[in-house]
Amino acid sequence: MLNEKKIVVVMPAYNAEKTLEKTYSEIYRDIVDEIILTDDKSIDNTKDVAKDLNITTIVHKENRGYGGNQKSCYTAALKSNADIVIMLHPDYQYTPKLIPAIASMLAFEEYDAVIASRMLSNALEGGMPLYKYISNKFLTGFENLFLGQHLSEYHTGFRGFKRSVLENLPLEDCDDDFIFDNEMLALVCYYGYKIGEISCPTKYFPEASSINFGRSCKYGLGCLGVSIKYFLAYTGLYKSKIFKRDAKKLDIYADLPYYHRTNN
Repeated sequence: MLNEKKIVVVMPAYNAEKTLEKTYSEIYRDIVDEIILTDDKSIDNTKDVAKDLNITTIVHKENRGYGGNQKSCYTAALKSNADIVIMLHPDYQYTPKLIPAIASMLAFEEYDAVIASRMLSNALEGGMPLYKYISNKFLTGFENLFLGQHLSEYHTGFRGFKRSVLENLPLEDCDDDFIFDNEMLALVCYYGYKIGEISCPTKYFPEASSINFGRSCKYGLGCLGVSIKYFLAYTGLYKSKIFKRDAKKLDIYADLPYYHRTNN
């Protein structure tokens, strides 16, 4: 715990067998109360590695996509009475050593959400492909313009949230694919929550998850669409699905397909 807040780390996993143990070994357990992994029907032994490490593990019967995987992660964290939830990819692309810093920014009420930004560090030195670096810069500038923010990036997979954010945002109606990340941050802005940033080095290597060029283009177009929809909703011109006040929130009473549970 930190400042009497329960800290839960969630890991949306797909084929993370080779990197999970190394990621787990660097999580600072002195403040982290529980770790929850959701396996999105991997074709390797991710779920068994997680079980051997005594991580609370959920296994989807069907692949739900990156966004659908996060929905299960956040639902499980809320069900476990988390006060602070930090999402960390188990592919070791982001360093778990920053978890205490992110947790502190949330636990002491300075921010409602925190993102670990690769763009505040030197992402190119970490191996980020040049086309991804350029597109990240372009999309971030576009999104800042339409969302009225000054963030250094919107596309990191290492982020933390206070419980109230996860309870109040209509995440159930967000996309089940990669655009979920972008929709979620747009909703954080739309609901007036305060976002903090922290510099984070990144590592690109064969075992680290990454979407290909085609899916990157699809994701980029989706981000542009989210920004425009946010602007239309914010100005009252048109409110699309996720920006409507009756959009669906996560159901903390939903049954989840647990594969292994710890005693936390």
